[in-house]
Amino acid sequence: MNSFLVIHPEVQEALANNRPIVALESTIISHGMPYPKNVETALAVENVVRENGAVPATIAIMNGECHVGLTKEQLQFFGNAKNVWKVSLRDMPYVISQHLYGATTVAATMRIAAMAGIKVFVTGGIGGVHRGAETSMDISADLTEMAQTSVAIVSAGVKSILDIGLTLEYLETKGIPVVTYGQDEFPSFYSRKSGFTSPLRLDAAKEIAALLAAKLNMGLNGAVLIANPVPAKYEIAATEMEVHIQQALNAAKEKNITGKNVTPFLLQYIAEHTEGESLEANIALIKHNAKVGAEVAVEYVGIK
Repeated sequence: MNSFLVIHPEVQEALANNRPIVALESTIISHGMPYPKNVETALAVENVVRENGAVPATIAIMNGECHVGLTKEQLQFFGNAKNVWKVSLRDMPYVISQHLYGATTVAATMRIAAMAGIKVFVTGGIGGVHRGAETSMDISADLTEMAQTSVAIVSAGVKSILDIGLTLEYLETKGIPVVTYGQDEFPSFYSRKSGFTSPLRLDAAKEIAALLAAKLNMGLNGAVLIANPVPAKYEIAATEMEVHIQQALNAAKEKNITGKNVTPFLLQYIAEHTEGESLEANIALIKHNAKVGAEVAVEYVGIK
């Protein structure tokens, strides 16, 4: 077991007994939602995982160690604390060596989950190729990490603030299977539609688990992206969201927001300018992803 890992006893017991586990990120707590909604959502998502037969393992960095599974008190801390680092792969050595507190992004959570032996990870939406990347070269480390870390990622597709078409092209280049659950069109986070046909479609958690098992048993490194559309009653039409996204992008440009601060700024701007509608959609989709992720984890353990 890696010396940098601190595994919660519940998660450790599940690993030892081949029980299904679902990894969860912590960035959504520290950088994705306001308090107390962030902590309420984190606890609710963990409950959804448990209700569907798996053990939740929220991941974060504390005092130089990667914690796999957090207590309620630790979740409260990350929901309230200021100056918590948003940790992607490049930040991990610094944050760990300096004994800082870090909320992990998709890329960092994937890596730590894989270090612990967890094969299923649930998030809201993955990062990807940013709009204008042909000049900015802004491509999320989530994508490069997905090319080498062997986990299944359940998300509501790619965040709609990104260039979805270029992100799908990048995923194809890296050999990452992209499977949409239950529909032909690839979803775009807040919306069930994106205008892009999904490369693959499967309609049952058992089928997705079988795909994951086949990939891993063949020794093919890298992730499987499972795009799980937001529940229909919570979705926001893609055309409506595009108006807010353009306004948010213009505001970010005016304020010279760059780097890892871009996504939190855009999501907060959109939440404020949709009267919280986007926040409610975000909460609904992460809970829905947790349900599907737990179902896939249960089926995968059965196959393994």
